Amino acid sequence: MKRFDAAIIGGGIGGLMAAYRLKEKNRDMRVCILERGNMLEKRSCPAGKGRGCVRCNICSITSGFAGAGAFSDGKFNLGTAYGGTLGEELGDDEAMRYIDEVDRVLTRHCTGEAPEVYQSCEELKLKCLQNNLRLLDMNVKHLGTDRNFSTMLHIIEHLQQEGVELLPLHECEHIVSTDDGYELQIAGRESLHAQHVIIATGRSGASFLSTFCREHHVRTTSNSVDIGVRVEMKDAIWREFSSRIYEPKILYRTKTFEDRCRMFCFNQGGIVSAENNHGIITANGHAYADPARKTENCNFAILSSIHFTEPFNQPTEYAEYISRLANLISNGNVLVQRFGDLVRGRRTNEHRLLQNTVRPTLKATAGDISLVLPHRLLTNIIETIYALDRVAPGTANDDTLLYGCESKYYSIRPVFMNKNFELVDNIYIIGDGSGICRGLSQSGAMGIYVADAILAK
Repeated sequence: MKRFDAAIIGGGIGGLMAAYRLKEKNRDMRVCILERGNMLEKRSCPAGKGRGCVRCNICSITSGFAGAGAFSDGKFNLGTAYGGTLGEELGDDEAMRYIDEVDRVLTRHCTGEAPEVYQSCEELKLKCLQNNLRLLDMNVKHLGTDRNFSTMLHIIEHLQQEGVELLPLHECEHIVSTDDGYELQIAGRESLHAQHVIIATGRSGASFLSTFCREHHVRTTSNSVDIGVRVEMKDAIWREFSSRIYEPKILYRTKTFEDRCRMFCFNQGGIVSAENNHGIITANGHAYADPARKTENCNFAILSSIHFTEPFNQPTEYAEYISRLANLISNGNVLVQRFGDLVRGRRTNEHRLLQNTVRPTLKATAGDISLVLPHRLLTNIIETIYALDRVAPGTANDDTLLYGCESKYYSIRPVFMNKNFELVDNIYIIGDGSGICRGLSQSGAMGIYVADAILAK
């Protein structure tokens, strides 16, 4: 059985930054990263070849080294205003210190021209406030999908050179206590041993985390879930915002139900993509930094937040049920519908989609999203689109496309032993799976913070 000082379960940005810090401060430390997916250079999605999602056993978009962020737009938020609650946990000053550390590593391994940093804009914030919208903005460093991919690849190569053992296609099933550490039981492979364990499985590892918490008697609390759609339209409609702050993140309180909706994950000149989350096909979006790979469209998510109360305690299962229903109606694919058809109460068909001025960038199934989303969520999304239309006229055009569903799960949040995010002795959790982080910067910062806690022991 191989033995390590530290084993990291999950090769996303949090796990990579944790390993980076451990080896940076102690080159003699024996470190490994287990990843259920493949090496980054071997990750390939058949949907990118025009075939649509073919339901791979392990989705190359969401799993593999560099995590779900590998093919993201490469947006790193240089602050704590959104993207998680790390500022609340550590204090803004300390959280910013670790976010700056993530930026330092990225800068060291990013090649080509320096990525553009978009500043906040008071004029656009005022425009939103005057229309009952709240613009959340801070400085954002944009790498783009292509440059983000190459930067992650360089970081992974650096870790290999420093002696970190990378173990692709190693899915950890159980963590068992031993006299001198922990045994990590791997599906279909030999177990390994580690003194310290960092769980960095992300949102897709919710099932693994639930099992771990149950087996190790770690208390958990329910959290929220966000359900909605991916919206696609002509890029020019949002250019006033995207050219000045790059990624508008806007909050809206709906009039009918007074629920919170948010617009986020904006992709200028981007594409809509499909993701396979354990057999459930959902929508997402990306954009490339290379001008030659830009499209004439932009896309973003509109999600409605749901906070469940007792006795219901299965918010993830609820969101998965809605997403599965969308897959059922679309024959195993993502649904797409014109906004004009939705508000008129009619199904989008292939004929109307072919006549649409906004050309879909994802091969999705034309249909009716109102057959999937509950009335409350659908009303929230329609109201939000009309509200956004006041600051970006054209958002509520008939030809605007809605892809369903897009869901973000935050249902499992373990209760930590201490401020170092320790669950039990020498087992830590970082990243999106912790219930704290919802973005690349804070996930990476959390990884470095936990690595420092281990080094200080």
